[in-house]
Amino acid sequence: MNLLLPFLLAASPSAPGVLDDGMWTFDNPPLEKFAKDHGFKPDKDWFDRVRLACVRFPGGSGSFVSADGLVMTNHHVGFDTIQKLSTKEKDLVKNGFYAPTREDELKPPDLELRVLESTEDVTKRVQAAVKEGASPKEANDQRKAEMARIEKEEKEKTGLECSVVNLYQGGLFHVYRYKVHSDVRLVFAPEQQVAFYGGDPDNFTYPRYDLDCAFFRVYEDGKPYRPKSWFRWSASGPKDGELVFVSGNPGSTGRLMTLAQIEYDRDILLPQTLKYGHGMRAALKAYSARGEQEERQAKDDLFSVENGIKARTGYLGGLENPQVMARKKAEEEQLLSTLGADSKEGVALSKAISAIAAARKGIIPTATRMRYSRADAFLAGVALNLVRMTAELEKKNEDRLPEYRDTALDSLKRQIFSARPVYLDLEEAKLTESFRQGLKELGPDDPFVKAALGGKTPAEAAKAALRGTKLGAAEKDQIEAAVAERKRLADGGTKAIAESTDPMIVLARTVDPILRGLRKKTEDELESVETLNAETISKARFAAYGRSIWPDATFTLRLSYGVVKGYEEDTTLVPYKTTFAGLYERHAAFDGKPPFDLPARWIERRDRLNLATPLNFVCTADIIGGNSGSPVINKDAEIVGLIFDGNIQSLPNRYVYDDVMARAVAVHSAGMVEAMKKLFDAGALAEELTAVGGR
Repeated sequence: MNLLLPFLLAASPSAPGVLDDGMWTFDNPPLEKFAKDHGFKPDKDWFDRVRLACVRFPGGSGSFVSADGLVMTNHHVGFDTIQKLSTKEKDLVKNGFYAPTREDELKPPDLELRVLESTEDVTKRVQAAVKEGASPKEANDQRKAEMARIEKEEKEKTGLECSVVNLYQGGLFHVYRYKVHSDVRLVFAPEQQVAFYGGDPDNFTYPRYDLDCAFFRVYEDGKPYRPKSWFRWSASGPKDGELVFVSGNPGSTGRLMTLAQIEYDRDILLPQTLKYGHGMRAALKAYSARGEQEERQAKDDLFSVENGIKARTGYLGGLENPQVMARKKAEEEQLLSTLGADSKEGVALSKAISAIAAARKGIIPTATRMRYSRADAFLAGVALNLVRMTAELEKKNEDRLPEYRDTALDSLKRQIFSARPVYLDLEEAKLTESFRQGLKELGPDDPFVKAALGGKTPAEAAKAALRGTKLGAAEKDQIEAAVAERKRLADGGTKAIAESTDPMIVLARTVDPILRGLRKKTEDELESVETLNAETISKARFAAYGRSIWPDATFTLRLSYGVVKGYEEDTTLVPYKTTFAGLYERHAAFDGKPPFDLPARWIERRDRLNLATPLNFVCTADIIGGNSGSPVINKDAEIVGLIFDGNIQSLPNRYVYDDVMARAVAVHSAGMVEAMKKLFDAGALAEELTAVGGR
C-alpha cells in the first residue's frame, strides 16, 4: 500500500500550511490558523509561559513541571546520563531509580540543560557583513566572523549563552539567548525495559506500551531552582479529538531543501549513513554478547545506533517513493511559476537552484571521505578536542571554528573534562569498527586510513591507541587521574599537546590536519555555495508566501500543534490510546520473552494498577528527531503527555508532511502518575507533579 498517496492527492504544493503541519518559531506562530481551524488564539503571555517552561537537553527536549525545578523528559533522552550513573553493582538502567528525598537525588558528571530566555533578529547585521563582490567562500567567512562577534557581544552584555541561528537556509538570522543549568540531578527513571518496551521491533510503531519518561531536578546555588515558568499537570490527560501543542527542539527537517539536495540525501547521504550504522550495530552486538557487563556498557550506544538505522530507513523509504519526489519537483516549479520564470526574481531563483545542484554533485567524493574518515570512540573525541582547542585558542575569537569560540567554551570543557566512566574494551570495539569501515570504503591509500592505521590492521591500530592512554578509565579511583591529565594538557596549550606521547593524543595530532582539510573543502565548496544561494531562494519564498511557511528545524525551540486522533491502517482502525491492560496482553502474547518481558515489580504489583489507565496516545502534531522529551500540553498549558516517538508512517515527514496515518506518539500523563504511585512507591513525586499551581 502506498502510505503517502492519500496525502499527495489531498495537498497542493502551492498551498503551504494546508494541514496542521509546522514547527513554528515562537516569534511567528500561525495565530490566525489556530483561530480559524481550532477556535483558539493564545496571547503573548501564553507563548512566554510556554517558552520559559521548556528545556533543551543534549539531543532532545524537556520541560519544567514543578515550582521546585523538576524537569521531565524521556528515559531515552536521559539514557546516556542514567548509564553514566550506573555501575556494575548498581545498574540504574536495568533496575530503575527513584530518589524519595532531595538528598537521594544523583548528580551526573556532565549534564547541561538550556532554557531559551529571548531571541532577536540580527539578519541585517549578518548580511551587511558580506562585502560587495565577495566570492562564495569569502562571503561565508565574513558571515561567520560577524556571527561570532554578535555571539560574543551578546554573552558579554547578558551573561547568557548566545548563538546566532540560521533560519530559512540563510533567509533570516536570529540570536538565541540561553540560560544554562549545569547542576542537574536525577530524580526518577523506570527500568529501561519498560521505557523501551518491545525494543527495536516495536520502535517507530504503534500501538505502543512504553513508560518512556525520566525526571531530573535543576539546582542553583545548592537549592532547587525556582523557574520563571512551569507546566501544571493534567491528571486526566487528553480527550479524543482534543487540540494539543508540542513545544520542543526538533533537530533537522528537509522540507525547504531543493530537489537536488533531497536527491543527494536519497542517493548518497542516507545509504552511506545506513551502511555505516549497520556495521557499527554488528560490532556493538558482538561486544554485548561477551557478557552481562559488556551488554550493560554498550546498551546506550546500541540503542542510539539501532534507533538511527530505523529512522533513516524510514526517511529513505519516503524518498524512494516516486510520488514524493514528484511532489518536491512540483513545489520547486510552482515557486518559479509564482514569481515568473522570466522575471528578475525567477531568473535568480533558477540560477541559485542550479548552483546548489552543481555543488552537491561536486562534493560527493569529499563527502564520502568525510563519512568514513572516523574515529568513533569517546576518548578519540576528547583527544581531538584537546588538540584542536589548544590550537584554536591561539586565534582571534571570530577566526576560530564555531565550537571553540568563547561562547561555546564552557559547555565544551564540561564535556571534555567529564568524570564519566570510560570502558576501554568498548572504546576499542567501536574504534576498530570505524577503522575497519574506513579501510574497506576508502582503501589503504586514503590519507586518513594511512594516518590512522599506520600500517596496522584496524584492530591493531585501535588497541595501540587505547591501551597506553591516560585519558580515560572506568574505575572511580582512576577517573579523577584521567580527568586531571586532560586538564593538564589543556592548560599546557599547544606545547603540552606537541610533547605528549599519549597514544590517543598522537592519533588525534596525526589525523587532525586531514580532517580539517576535508572540513574546509566542504565549507568552501558546498556550504558557502549553498548558504549564498539559499538566501536567494529564501527571498523568493518570502516574496511568494511571506512567512506563512515555517523554517526547517534547526534544533531550536519550536511549537507544533495537532489533534489527538487515531487512524485507519489498511482496513484496521488504530485507537488513539493504549492502556496498561494492553501492555500485559502484549506481554502474555509473546509468553514474556524478550524484548516483551516485564521487570519483576511489574509482575508482582500488577494487581495494584487500574489496568484501564491510559499509557500511550497519538496525535497529529508535527515532530521529528529532537522532539523526544517534548511536553504535550492542552490549551490551558497543562501537561497531558510526553512525546517519545513517531509511528513508522511519520518518518517520511522529514521531507513532506502527512497526517492521514502519520502520528506523534506520547506517554499519557495519567499513565505516568499511575505507575509512580502503584509500582514505584513514588507518591511524593506524583504529588509534586499534580499539586495545584504553576505558571
